[in-house]
Amino acid sequence: MTLYRDSAVVLRTHKLGEADRIITMLTRNHGQVRAVAKGVRKTSSRLGGRLEPFMHVDLQFAVGRTLDIVTQAQTIDPFSRRLGGDYRAYTAGTVMLETAERVVPEDSEASLPQYQLLVGALRALTEQRQPAGQLLDSYQLRALAIAGYAPSFGLCARCGAPGPHRNFNAASGGILCDTCRVPGSAAPSAVTVALLGALLAGDWEAVTASDDRSRREATGIVNAYVAWHLERSLRSLAHVDR
Repeated sequence: MTLYRDSAVVLRTHKLGEADRIITMLTRNHGQVRAVAKGVRKTSSRLGGRLEPFMHVDLQFAVGRTLDIVTQAQTIDPFSRRLGGDYRAYTAGTVMLETAERVVPEDSEASLPQYQLLVGALRALTEQRQPAGQLLDSYQLRALAIAGYAPSFGLCARCGAPGPHRNFNAASGGILCDTCRVPGSAAPSAVTVALLGALLAGDWEAVTASDDRSRREATGIVNAYVAWHLERSLRSLAHVDR
């Protein structure tokens, strides 16, 4: 039997047979992995509580024919326990998990930056470093940037002309100058454009100084950008409490 170890964040689970579950995880070194956890739905199982969504765990896997098998699990960070009492943080975290599942391909060797970003975002949520909605917007922009879809909020996304610009188009890659503007482009305020750049860069001093109107407008733009590149809206967004 071939064994290997990796650390992971549990993204999703679903039932298999009478007592097993299939666990979908974002791992440090193997991208997105789907593995079977045998017997975890039994009350006597010692693995069940460690293999719930949000849990950050160190795992041992046995290589299987179709799906690998989780043979050991040790808790690193019990994010699920810390988020359960905060509805806003919990719903924002759920969107983070769904985003990670969509942007990281299975068995990707380039998963480390995405893994580190997700762990850092979940830790920031549990420690309440910033409002949950702002952490979510920042996480999604940065996850897409790592995946190769970094939006432009300074230079024109088409011709590279220096900003500031006031036309946003998700299909074009971000902010456009007046010459490159395409029909259907949004026209966010200059303050919102600056806020979007701060969210992408992780400039929390600038984010904290922003006003509620700009934050709402920025969230709408982030949602549109994510939906365009993932080719559909995220189901969990409907439950987010901002």
